Amino acid sequence: MKKVIVLASILAISLFVNKIEAQVMSAKPQWVTISSSNLHCWECKVLLDKYLEEENNQNWQNGMLKKNYNLIGGEIKIQFLPDRVSIDDIRTAINNAGFDADTTKAEPTVYKKLPPSCKLNSEGGGPKKGKPCHLPPM
Repeated sequence: MKKVIVLASILAISLFVNKIEAQVMSAKPQWVTISSSNLHCWECKVLLDKYLEEENNQNWQNGMLKKNYNLIGGEIKIQFLPDRVSIDDIRTAINNAGFDADTTKAEPTVYKKLPPSCKLNSEGGGPKKGKPCHLPPM
């Protein structure tokens, strides 16, 4: 009788573990493209990338899978797992790093600390004529 109970317990546990694994594996990665009016230079990319990686490791359970930057267009395209991180979480993190994200504005205190090249064009920031900043430094 003990053997039957032990075998039934093992079977129940393995079914439970398989069900959990199936749920985790069933979340299909999604892509989101977020525009930012002050994301145009390599320095901005490095700052935002560092902040997003910290968020991903600390708060999003590695739910952000890939990032592609379009610095000329002021966009970031992110692949993420929707069961670990939401689009609103991503926008909030971008705002908290000092950058606008679609219609949401950057956190003012962090924005003030950004280097001049990462400020809005309307405030004298962004790329300067004849000095492209969307390329990596050599």
